[in-house]
Amino acid sequence: MFLVIGHSSLAIELARWCSKRRLTRIIGLASQMGIVEDVGECEVLPLPSQMAAAELPDSGHHPTAVILVDAEVLIDSVPLLALRSRWPEVPLLTTEAEGIDDSVDGIDTDEIIAAAYREKIRSWERHAGAKVLETYLKGLDKGSKVAIFCHDNPDPDALASALAMEAVCTSLGHLPTIYHGGQIEHQQNQAMVRLLEIPLRRLILDWELEDVLNEADCIVTVDFHQPGANNILPEECVPHVIIDHHTSDKPVTADIAFLRPEYSATSSLIANLLMNMSVDMTPRLATALSFGIRTDTLSFTRSFNPVDLRALMWLNTWVDSELLTSIEAPLKNHETLDTFTQALANKIHEDSLILAPIPQLKSRDDLSQVADFLFATKGTDVVVVYGIQRNKVLLSARSRRENLHLGLLLSKQFPEGQAGGHKGLAGGQVLFETLGFEEFADVDEKGTEILDMMTEQLHNIFIQEDLS
Repeated sequence: MFLVIGHSSLAIELARWCSKRRLTRIIGLASQMGIVEDVGECEVLPLPSQMAAAELPDSGHHPTAVILVDAEVLIDSVPLLALRSRWPEVPLLTTEAEGIDDSVDGIDTDEIIAAAYREKIRSWERHAGAKVLETYLKGLDKGSKVAIFCHDNPDPDALASALAMEAVCTSLGHLPTIYHGGQIEHQQNQAMVRLLEIPLRRLILDWELEDVLNEADCIVTVDFHQPGANNILPEECVPHVIIDHHTSDKPVTADIAFLRPEYSATSSLIANLLMNMSVDMTPRLATALSFGIRTDTLSFTRSFNPVDLRALMWLNTWVDSELLTSIEAPLKNHETLDTFTQALANKIHEDSLILAPIPQLKSRDDLSQVADFLFATKGTDVVVVYGIQRNKVLLSARSRRENLHLGLLLSKQFPEGQAGGHKGLAGGQVLFETLGFEEFADVDEKGTEILDMMTEQLHNIFIQEDLS
């Protein structure tokens, strides 16, 4: 039996809730309790006056838990001590546990109130942000051309975010197109694009990009905020709308910029915006955003926040589970298996650090798969996998060191947007010149030297950081 001691509306509501789980009794002052209705199966015992804990009637039912809401019901000078004396082995729950031993579960009301305030403020921010974005897009002329840009070699988070923005723009009567540079090589990403029928246009030539920018009435970037850094936009480009969850150590220029590092995925950020917008959610869109959140949090096994869980819970109402499973488990091709073979053959394992150079890198997206695989190695807390492609050294890194922000460390070592990311997840594309080689060095001739230099620099970075 739950025994609730109190007469306030909070005590009555709590007793009603408890009565749905097991036998519950509420004891309070009749003068304060008034006529109590709709308390379900809860037994109500109004007292004519204050009573000592030792004298409270129990009708032969020994309580399994005592919840003290209104201490003035009891005449004892220290109500909790009196209750503990009456029922020494029974759990006690109260908001007035200060100075009492650990056997009493105390609730910090200030903490609860502060949390409620924070959640209300976040709710305002979400609503205000959604309103600002929707109002801005509605302010464009009907039929406006909206260019939505992903970063190069877009991952699921970028693809899902772009698809969501395409849906928003379409619902407002505009003509959106999703653009990206690089390639989509990862099997999951290819499956995502194919199964969700994500309309993409890959830009290769400078004049193509120039035409797109000249014709666009609105430029939107998703999952990145710095033009020219791992994306096809020129450095001087100023987007109209930026939506990203990465941190920035530089000023960001745009008409509207949503930079929210408290989100672990841009898909989470956009889902929270969609909650407060007049856009119909569909299984296709919910599945995309859900997959974007799952991949950026590695299925919630690496850094994530309550806002990401909130977004996923909201999306789950519409997610197509079978479709999601088909995207998550595509077959690996032989080139990817060859990349794994090279990484295992060339890996350098020193203490808790694994460096894995890949001499013959075919697909950039293989790097992340190998990094995740090696990151599961016992005793390892930092993994960096890297290889040469298109006159750059591409890298994918993972970390679980508490005192290390991987993205910030790499961005300082390789500036100008060559590398960066989150605390435990980062990537980059390091120019040959940064490593002391010519811009268009012959990879066949200099490839081994370039990778060796990269290995040396990474070794110095992480071994030095580990010793500091």
